Amino acid sequence: MCDIAIDQLCNEVGQLLVLTGQQPWVDHVNRQDYVGRWDVLPLRCQQQFVDAHPILQGFSIAAGDHWENLPVLEQCPHIKSIFVQLQCPVKAARLMRLAAGAEIKPHRDHGLGMEFGEARLHVPIHTSDAVSFLVDKQRIPMSAGELWYFNADRIHEVYNRGDEDRINLVIDCVVNDWLREKILAGAA
Repeated sequence: MCDIAIDQLCNEVGQLLVLTGQQPWVDHVNRQDYVGRWDVLPLRCQQQFVDAHPILQGFSIAAGDHWENLPVLEQCPHIKSIFVQLQCPVKAARLMRLAAGAEIKPHRDHGLGMEFGEARLHVPIHTSDAVSFLVDKQRIPMSAGELWYFNADRIHEVYNRGDEDRINLVIDCVVNDWLREKILAGAA
């Protein structure tokens, strides 16, 4: 579906980790849904939140059609190229980091699935075999550099039993015919 160069993604994320003072990572807002550290670096947000606190930038809190890249994306040409390759409207995008030893408890993101008109895509950047991503108790074998869709309206959970942080690029998109076709072709 997309040309993803994992080495370029790793380099960009590595540079961002050094420059976090310019765009801070913020704790995930659903604190009851995880144990350990789970934080977010917003990359795209609703136009109305471009100059707001990163918490408002990092989460799709309100409905809206006007989404913009945040300035931090100027340092991420490969991530931007992934958005361009997606032939569907891209809404929110963020890097999500699950610390070593942390876990995301079983939960659902109500109404976030292809059948509801919105898809959440994941691109693992830093991951390992010690990370377990489960949907309906089935392990999803996400490898670095792959683009994944799963129905987030279903029960899902993540366990990082490794000794390194897991970082995923997470992209929320509007489902159109192109994306629906790609998702269904990938499921086959």
